[in-house]
Amino acid sequence: MALNFHQLHIFYTVAEKGSFSHAAGALHMTQPAVTMQVQSLEDYFGVKLFHRSTKKIELSEAGRALMPFAKNSIELIRETDVAMSKFTKMIEGRLQLGASLTMGEYILPRLLGPFSKDYPNISVSMKVMNTTQILDEVLGHQLNFGLVEAPIHHPDVHTEAILSDELKLIVPADHPLADMELVTLEEMLKYPFVLREQGSGTRRVMEEEFARCNMDCSTMKIVMELGSTGAIKSAVEAGLGISILSQSSVKHEVTLGLFKVKTIENIRFERSFYAIYLNSTLLPISAVSFMTFLRQEELSRFL
Repeated sequence: MALNFHQLHIFYTVAEKGSFSHAAGALHMTQPAVTMQVQSLEDYFGVKLFHRSTKKIELSEAGRALMPFAKNSIELIRETDVAMSKFTKMIEGRLQLGASLTMGEYILPRLLGPFSKDYPNISVSMKVMNTTQILDEVLGHQLNFGLVEAPIHHPDVHTEAILSDELKLIVPADHPLADMELVTLEEMLKYPFVLREQGSGTRRVMEEEFARCNMDCSTMKIVMELGSTGAIKSAVEAGLGISILSQSSVKHEVTLGLFKVKTIENIRFERSFYAIYLNSTLLPISAVSFMTFLRQEELSRFL
């Protein structure tokens, strides 16, 4: 019998999950099949890799020694997939992902067209949800991966910055600030604001940048807090206030001449979008290809 990667992956997942049944669920296998593959690996090495009891399993000394090699083998396969994905244009498959609101409503639709031209045999299924819902579905193996607006700190989840974005000051086309080449903080603070709700990714980026510039957000005239970018755009268009939003979310309004996108002097609201997926999961080549595509794209090309 030869050593194979599939068995190492199963062994690593059992060790990570601390349970044969949980590993079986994560790998979409039956528990007896998982147990059989681990036993085959133990037979190959001639040692026990786990100490089993009725309540729990623990790695043996040999199992602990094998763990870094199993982890490295998984990382090597992932790196191999990434390296080869750019050459495999004719791959087929179904891509299931979740995307946060800004990503799903305004950014990814512009990227999916060019991606589909490069990979015509990959069908895409995308759910637009908030970050908490995406994390729950990734953990529940309902999604291959998710794209979110803030890093996720979870022991079972890998988080990777994959795309950059920038927030800008958004004003109606007939606003007093519309014709200013560069807006100062002093000028900006004279006007009422319509903003995303506390805790949203967009609001957090804005507040962190203002704090870096020693500006107290309580000095802003916040007249309305709304739970979606679409609602904010409607409020800005109605003249209720100005806002700070991803410039990618107002492309249509700028084209129609409804909004102007302005830069605030000495301030840049830069952020990243993140891909999240399970540490123990080997992504399908369709997902690897999509993330490779995103890493190579300049978002400004589509704005």
